[in-house]
Amino acid sequence: METRLRARLADGFELRAEQGKSGLGSDMLPPVLSKLLILQGRDKQRRDLEGQLQAVPHEVAGVEAKIVAEKTASDSARTGLMELEAKKKLLETEIGEAQQKAGRYRSQQLEVRKNDEYRALGAEIETMQAEIGKLEEQELVVMYAIDEAKKKFAAAEAEMKRNISGHEARIRLLHEREGTLRTELAAARAACEEARAGVEEPALRLYDRISGYHFPVCVPIHDAKCGGCHLKISSEVESAARGKGGELAVCDQCGRIVWWEM
Repeated sequence: METRLRARLADGFELRAEQGKSGLGSDMLPPVLSKLLILQGRDKQRRDLEGQLQAVPHEVAGVEAKIVAEKTASDSARTGLMELEAKKKLLETEIGEAQQKAGRYRSQQLEVRKNDEYRALGAEIETMQAEIGKLEEQELVVMYAIDEAKKKFAAAEAEMKRNISGHEARIRLLHEREGTLRTELAAARAACEEARAGVEEPALRLYDRISGYHFPVCVPIHDAKCGGCHLKISSEVESAARGKGGELAVCDQCGRIVWWEM
């Protein structure tokens, strides 16, 4: 669609030029202006294609940045899950150590002969049992959090893969588009060179000079105003544009080539 639109815009300049040469327009255009309008139409298509081609790497970089962001989010979720699993292992170690202490206290109870020592060891065992209970409660909380984290991570991972697949497809399309644009641009440049070959050297130099800072170069006059800068032109420029001598009229405000169009 973009290619057809660019072609229609370029064809619009050429149609206007052909109408001017044949007298079908409001006023017959000077031959040199007709040639410049054809060149301008093809030049516009070339410029549009160059702009789109230059934009492709930026678009690809933008999509690649989205892929990186997707992977970063997934890595963050994975890190959170790993931290919970590490916390669970630490609790398991602490529970094991507490159980070993409680076991040693029970063994010592069997060896003591005094009641106060027996009771003291019993108190230590109760303390260890209470500590083990707290640690096991914490472990249950962490295990529940791990289960939830695994579900969320699995869902996030699946979504990430879908999104990345879409991003990669977009990148492939952009590269295909880049190839198409290069082909179209080569044809557009050839068409520009063909049009330039038919323009007299003085007019071509003027066109190139203006196109360095203004585009379009050739614009119509409406209500005594330049079609490029939209400022009022002088009566001298208007008279030159209306003239039939074939000379090019230039806006005294912006320097564009102007022609009279009713």
